[in-house]
Amino acid sequence: MALADIIDLDRYPLTDLDFQGRCRQTVDETGVLVLDNFLSAYAVALVQKEGEDHKEQAYFCTQEHNVYLAPSDPQYSEEHPRNQKVISSKGCITDDLIPMNSPLRVLYDAENFRSFLCTVLGEEALHNYADPLSSINLHYAKPGQELGWHFDNSSFATTLMIQEPEAGGAFEYVEKLRDADQNEMNFEGVGNVLKGDVPVKSLSMGAGALVLFRGRNAIHRVAPVEGTRTRMLVVLAYNSKPDIALSESARMTFYGRLG
Repeated sequence: MALADIIDLDRYPLTDLDFQGRCRQTVDETGVLVLDNFLSAYAVALVQKEGEDHKEQAYFCTQEHNVYLAPSDPQYSEEHPRNQKVISSKGCITDDLIPMNSPLRVLYDAENFRSFLCTVLGEEALHNYADPLSSINLHYAKPGQELGWHFDNSSFATTLMIQEPEAGGAFEYVEKLRDADQNEMNFEGVGNVLKGDVPVKSLSMGAGALVLFRGRNAIHRVAPVEGTRTRMLVVLAYNSKPDIALSESARMTFYGRLG
């Protein structure tokens, strides 16, 4: 399977310098880039089938966490924005369960795609995760499931929408809510988001859309899924340094196993 079978290279010329520059400008100015119908209908259909074929192997869990994805700080009450709990519930297929001939592997490993990401995201290089679970993940959100408000620990996320829910499941965010590099927590702003007192932005993502998102300083969530159709989203996880594995505690939390 060639890269041209997976994405529309006429619409999205990954090696074109002007196209790369426009994408980078968008990410730099807004923190998010959405490329609609990035995956071909053929590739979307294949990955949807892979998701259906392997959904019984997905690890489903429900977790309570604070928006900083960190242990509670005893300096503050459990109701304080620093410690206040939200709920995330989802299922996940790990990298080792993604078929070897999947379009996801072709895209993930394609040098032109990886170079495009480096340019747009301002990274010198991007590497696979060293552990066998973390590089490519397919996430399921069944009706009633959601991803609670949080900041990412990583500087960027690369995702592909595979199957939209019938209703709900919107990706919502508030940009530039803190400055993690300055160790800024912005408890007041976070508290206002958790109370629903802050206008939020919502991304429209149809099946096949590629989304690049800087979530380290932008608080974000996936609203509860409604209807009967499961939301399926792929996370393509890269690391800026080689030979990095997700910690054992994180693997147990997210995947229920180490390998």
